[in-house]
Amino acid sequence: MNSNPPSPLKKAFTKGLLKWNAGENSRLMPWKGEKDPYRIWISEIILQQTRVEQGLGYYKRFIKTFPDIRQLAAAPDEKVFKCWEGLGYYSRCRNLLATARFIARERDGRFPDSYETILSLKGIGPYTAAAISSFAFQLPHAVVDGNVYRVLSRYFGMDTPVDSTAGKKMFNRLAEELLDPKQPGLYNQAIMDFGAVVCRPAAPLCDSCVFRKKCIAFRDGLVSKLPVKAKKTRIRERWFSYTIPLYNNSLAVRRRTGKDIWQDLYEFPMIETKKKISPEKLVKAIAEKKWVDKKSVITCGKPLFFRQQLSHQLINGMFVELHLQQRPAGEPDWQWIKKKQLEKFSFPGLINQYLAQGIALPRDRR
Repeated sequence: MNSNPPSPLKKAFTKGLLKWNAGENSRLMPWKGEKDPYRIWISEIILQQTRVEQGLGYYKRFIKTFPDIRQLAAAPDEKVFKCWEGLGYYSRCRNLLATARFIARERDGRFPDSYETILSLKGIGPYTAAAISSFAFQLPHAVVDGNVYRVLSRYFGMDTPVDSTAGKKMFNRLAEELLDPKQPGLYNQAIMDFGAVVCRPAAPLCDSCVFRKKCIAFRDGLVSKLPVKAKKTRIRERWFSYTIPLYNNSLAVRRRTGKDIWQDLYEFPMIETKKKISPEKLVKAIAEKKWVDKKSVITCGKPLFFRQQLSHQLINGMFVELHLQQRPAGEPDWQWIKKKQLEKFSFPGLINQYLAQGIALPRDRR
């Protein structure tokens, strides 16, 4: 298939895309046409690994809570994480804070206006740098994301894997050649919109597509086979067993540290095992760790099970409530809080599933 499409086909694509954008693109989003680099940056970071429908509410809430980069930089970590709660991929939120504080401190709150400087910021890769620089500053840099890979591979009939080194170079080079240098922001938004509403991953609107007469994939019956990916995602399955120590209308939480998933979010005391274990084995394990004295356990609640699917991991969670007659020694990083304080803490989606069921606290024994 094509590795270097002919120039007439390239020109026809750019012309046809801009024509479609002017006459048929009705996709509306609150950040569309935005020129403020701060707002564009927020929208792009939120939309990484997130559907537009889900990200919309988060974007509005972020802009309302943190109207500019200085206010975001000055906000406590916990407030920002709480605003992000439920979006997942929390490294994005940490990078967001780090970059906001760098710009506030080192650049007097002014967002950089060159592609290279934007690209150097923490948490910003080539796609996001191209989006910000083209939308906010009309710099000629093409965005290349899943939508762009799909549109270009189908239209030009390119079967080089998009996740290969050769494929990435090829598609990036082609994207730059197709970009309209006079209106890069408009072109970039148009190709992303076209991939989202017409050249969709499933059930693309080929019969009404403006490119149906020139699209090689449509002509050759290859739409469902393009784009090509060489690598298959490997899913790692993990087992998290949570114990919820309950005493005197209080319960224990702790903050996750280290470089694992959900860093800086809160959780209940947890033991990870290689496979599913029983509540009895969990109680025995935490007793061996001297978190809880088995003699102080009044009742052991019925275990509840939930799952959370991440991009490369499947997390199985078991939750067991322990009603205690004395406060356990626990660990130094445990925080004892009241039930009503739970809403102030940021938890991963797995724990929020459990919290939605409600926690049965014992009567105050003081």
